Amino acid sequence: MTTTETHEPVTAPIVPSFDDEASSGRKLAIICSKGSLDMAYPGLILANAALGEGVEVDMFFTFWGFDMINPKYMGDLKFTMLGNPATHMPQGLGGVPGMTSMATHQLKRAIADLDVPEVPEFLEQIKASGGRLWACRMSADMQHLSEEDLWDGIEAIISASDFIEKTAGAQLLFI
Repeated sequence: MTTTETHEPVTAPIVPSFDDEASSGRKLAIICSKGSLDMAYPGLILANAALGEGVEVDMFFTFWGFDMINPKYMGDLKFTMLGNPATHMPQGLGGVPGMTSMATHQLKRAIADLDVPEVPEFLEQIKASGGRLWACRMSADMQHLSEEDLWDGIEAIISASDFIEKTAGAQLLFI
C-alpha cells in the first residue's frame, strides 16, 4: 500500500534583525506607577536602553510614580524591605527603626557602584536622548499638583486617554 503525503508550504522562520533599520518605527510606552527607589530604576533603565536602540520612548508617571518627577522627592526616593520577600531577609526586620535608611543607603551604593546615575540625572539623560515624559492628569489632580510643581523635563500633564492616543501602536510596560 502506498501513501501520498501532502506538504503544506513551508514558511521561513521569523529571525529578528538587529541592524539599525529594524529599530526605526518602534515605540515603547512605559507607565511608572511606583515611587520607591527599587521600582524607579526598572522603567528608567528600560527607557534608556530602548532609546539607545533607536526606539521611540514615552514615559507616563502616575500615582506613586509622581515621586519620580516631583522635585521634593525625586532625589530622595526610599527602599524598604517591609513587604518585599525578594530581599531574602526576615520580614520583621523591615519594621525595625532605621532599616529603611540602611536598605536605601545599601541600594544607592550598589547602583552607584555600577555607574548608574541617580533618578534626577537619569531622567535628564532620558530627556536629552529624546524620551518624552508625561504626568498623569488624575494623579496631579489627586495630589493638587500643577506643572509648576513637577520636574521641568515633563512635557505636560495629560489624561490617560491622551497618553494612549500618543502611544498608539507602542509596546506597553506597566511598572
